[in-house]
Amino acid sequence: MADEISKAQSARPGGETIFGKIIRKEIPAKIIYEDEECVAFHDISPQAPTHFLVVPKKPIAQLSDADPSDKALLGHLIIVGRKCATDLGLSRGYRLVLNEGPDGGQSVYHIHLHVLGGRQMGWPPG
Repeated sequence: MADEISKAQSARPGGETIFGKIIRKEIPAKIIYEDEECVAFHDISPQAPTHFLVVPKKPIAQLSDADPSDKALLGHLIIVGRKCATDLGLSRGYRLVLNEGPDGGQSVYHIHLHVLGGRQMGWPPG
């Protein structure tokens, strides 16, 4: 947990991200789903038995940078997350998380939706 906080506090927007490299197939990922707008793949550091990310191909650094014209794209990420969660058998539920900025735990500045499931989630998070 301390490592994740440290990453989030030192990460900065701008420049190339690992997600851009995954989208361009420059580095491998365990892809679950892909269409013209987004890609979903398993997280390399899972925080639950099932943990995957849904990443738009459009490089939006963080939610606060999203434009009203991104409304359909952001909704699409949630619909894709639901589809993949169903396909992966998360019938008892799952959590959707979108981190914003350093205090929100954002460590990669390319907006992405975390989908976590396969165990009971605690509340409050963090």
